[in-house]
Amino acid sequence: MRILVVDDDAALLRALRRGLEAEGFAVDTAGDGTEGEWLARENPYDVVVLDVMLPGRDGYDVCVRLRDAGVDAPVLMLTAKNAVSDEAHALDTGADDFLPKPFSYVVLMARLRALVRRGGARTPALLAAGDLTLDPAAHRVWRGTQIVEVTPRQLSLLEFLMRRSGDVLSKREILDHVWDFAYEGDPNIVEVYVRQLRLRIDEPFGRHALQTVRGAGYRLDPEGG
Repeated sequence: MRILVVDDDAALLRALRRGLEAEGFAVDTAGDGTEGEWLARENPYDVVVLDVMLPGRDGYDVCVRLRDAGVDAPVLMLTAKNAVSDEAHALDTGADDFLPKPFSYVVLMARLRALVRRGGARTPALLAAGDLTLDPAAHRVWRGTQIVEVTPRQLSLLEFLMRRSGDVLSKREILDHVWDFAYEGDPNIVEVYVRQLRLRIDEPFGRHALQTVRGAGYRLDPEGG
């Protein structure tokens, strides 16, 4: 799952990146409204966390412009203000939820899970390919009725493949979505995680859903699942 966090508090951005990456998110960050808007327009995020008080362009304006541009990613708006009018303004601009600062990280994660669970046309609450099922909000995977244990990063990779079920995805596409926009490590990390996933979701069940397409990338075949 890929998330964008837009906030001008550098220490908060670092803390949120560490925490969210530990949960399996691929995290991009921006320190001002202009950069945040550009990233949200250019990349398919699953959730955007957007501060209200930003240099360049405030969060209200960014949210309005994103909705006008057809960006439908769920937006959780953060603000140091907590008046009812501020919450109403956030929702009126197109935000899906509102969280006043200072906030508990546990509450933030609960809000993000709720946004994912709420789903919609673009983000179904449950993903399925054959008898393979993934619940993004609960971070759980099943093959039939049997729970499959996966790490946060393995789950993020599987979620991306299931959302694009049947499509051939290149290593670069996977790195950009499952790791982050600025990842510059060894691209062969994708092969490692694909192999790990096969050992979890395919081989114990005699399935061949996760396929390598030579010279092109990887595909989750719903018929093979």
